[in-house]
Amino acid sequence: MRIDHETGPTPVSFPYSFMLNWFRAHDVLLKWLIGASVVMLVVSALAVGWVIVRVPADYFAREHPGGGPWAHRHPLIRLGLIIGKNILGIVLVAAGILMLVLPGQGVLTILAGLFLLDIPGKHRLVMWIVRRPAVLSSMNWIRERAGREPLVVAGMPPA
Repeated sequence: MRIDHETGPTPVSFPYSFMLNWFRAHDVLLKWLIGASVVMLVVSALAVGWVIVRVPADYFAREHPGGGPWAHRHPLIRLGLIIGKNILGIVLVAAGILMLVLPGQGVLTILAGLFLLDIPGKHRLVMWIVRRPAVLSSMNWIRERAGREPLVVAGMPPA
């Protein structure tokens, strides 16, 4: 459909012409967004892979008692570490949600962020996600390439 530049776009072409005009007016911002998407793709692939490879093979087969790995630290240091871990978890979950529409490992990044967050029902939610066949097979594929044994998940037959 043609756009008459004197009378303006027709109603059907309006969204397309508006988007093209917006892209032209914000070309620098668009270039930064594309660059940030590429960087997030690379960083998320490396970071998520690093976390998945380092998770113990039986991590999803056992109950997780409270206290965590920092229970023996001074209370102020423990509080700072817990706050930092949760902030990183929030950043990863937000980045993963963005990566569902932008380039990147969206679901795996959300999963890595959930590992870090201290929220009620976290273990149940993480187990529900890990039990998805596509997620578990992706995680085990990454572990296999790194020479690690496959993950053992409670309530599922071994791979």
